[in-house]
Amino acid sequence: MSSSKILFFLCVSFVLGIFLESLIKIPQVFIWGFLFLAILVILFTVIPGGVPFGSRNPEHKHKSWILAFARMTGGIMGFCILFFILGVLRMQISEFNIANDKLAKLNGKGGVVLTGVISDAPDVRETSQKLTVKIGESKVLVTTKNDAEYSYLDKVEITGKPQEPAVFDGFNYKNYLLKDGIYSVMSFPKVEIVSRAHKYNLFTYIYGEVLFLKQKLEQSVNDNFLPPHSLILDGIIFGNNKNMTTDLRDRLDNAGLRFLTAISGVHVIIISEILFYFLMFLRIGRRNAQVSSIFLIWFYVVLTGLTTSGIRAGIMGGIFILAGVLGRQNTSSRTIVLAASLMLLQNPLLLIYDIGFQLSFMACLGIIYLKPLLKYFVKSNIVSVTFAAQIITLPIMIYNFGAISLVAPITSILILPAMELILSFGFLFSIFASVSKFLGLILFVPTWLLAEYFISIMNFFSQPWMAKTIANVSWIWILFAYTIIFSFIYFLNKKYSRNFI
Repeated sequence: MSSSKILFFLCVSFVLGIFLESLIKIPQVFIWGFLFLAILVILFTVIPGGVPFGSRNPEHKHKSWILAFARMTGGIMGFCILFFILGVLRMQISEFNIANDKLAKLNGKGGVVLTGVISDAPDVRETSQKLTVKIGESKVLVTTKNDAEYSYLDKVEITGKPQEPAVFDGFNYKNYLLKDGIYSVMSFPKVEIVSRAHKYNLFTYIYGEVLFLKQKLEQSVNDNFLPPHSLILDGIIFGNNKNMTTDLRDRLDNAGLRFLTAISGVHVIIISEILFYFLMFLRIGRRNAQVSSIFLIWFYVVLTGLTTSGIRAGIMGGIFILAGVLGRQNTSSRTIVLAASLMLLQNPLLLIYDIGFQLSFMACLGIIYLKPLLKYFVKSNIVSVTFAAQIITLPIMIYNFGAISLVAPITSILILPAMELILSFGFLFSIFASVSKFLGLILFVPTWLLAEYFISIMNFFSQPWMAKTIANVSWIWILFAYTIIFSFIYFLNKKYSRNFI
């Protein structure tokens, strides 16, 4: 067995440990039992014994091969059990940190005065804004009025009552914030700026400059376009859909186009495919186009503000392209599983609570295994990539959002060929308009027409009957759905002489 395949099984065992601990909370006695079992299995592989060394007896040679195979298999199983235990322990450590967070212990205990630093760009909405404030090692999400201007790294004093994030009907806001290390929220407390004398290190300086650039580019779009054009362009180009109205979100959902207005693995991979084939059109060579796409993807992630979801999507998208450079399906899948394991090692809560992480991971697998099959029926690379990502992520979308668009295949075919132009003209417009109104005017008309085309398709295919609501979906259904999907892909790959893993 190759070393890459062994590493693949170890990573899967680690992820499985995190997954099971998230669902059933494995008792310590079972962990010690698994650890003892793993040690016994590994000892079996290293303790000498069996046939005499150097024996020429054919029967002895046959037994030695059997024993060698048994020891190798046992060794792999033993280390898989160890990595499974590591996954369980990593999740338990994260749960312990949440339960013992100093700020979280103040939730619901009354008014307090806290002093901290704004650790991310303020999320400004129509009537309010949200500030992520780091207080020591803890974070609190503060909702306040938008009548005051705050900046990244401002030091603020907050007077109010920290609360545990609420769990709404159909949306667990608490779990949504858990993945970002936020265990407390404060609604409209008294917020005073203590100091704007920002203390920079290399990372915070670069991040601050990136946020300033992103704000300037977004502002150039919002100053020159009216809603819904400005909201659509802001979502497609920068992945910012927070300012979208509920009606606009519903229309995007009904038309099956919501995934194009958020930074996720699906979004980044589509952009990477657009960049790749654009660079191939420039005739710079396949390998150069793939490597250049990785750098351009990360340049895009930086310009969108280095958001946590963007970084994770960039990692998945970059590794997806890098695996393509290596040139084999099995290498690609193992590389992506390794990347996912490393991200879960840093933050195991992503596996259960971060939908973006789930979509990014599954989209990569879908494109690796399903896209080649779809290419037999759909010759367009962009369309086959998107269909592969949509099909493989469909169970996750249904489970989390309880809805499915019946017209998504049609709208994808109509919109995707124009996505390259929308992204290209929109991005160039944001740069030109931020420098000069005259330069922005040059690209205003084609950018507006492309946004109008997107909106027209969305409006035409956003009737309520074009979407189906599916309530109370069990996670068991997801396992069943993916068993069917991957079994079908495995069968087709076998038929076309492709290896699944």
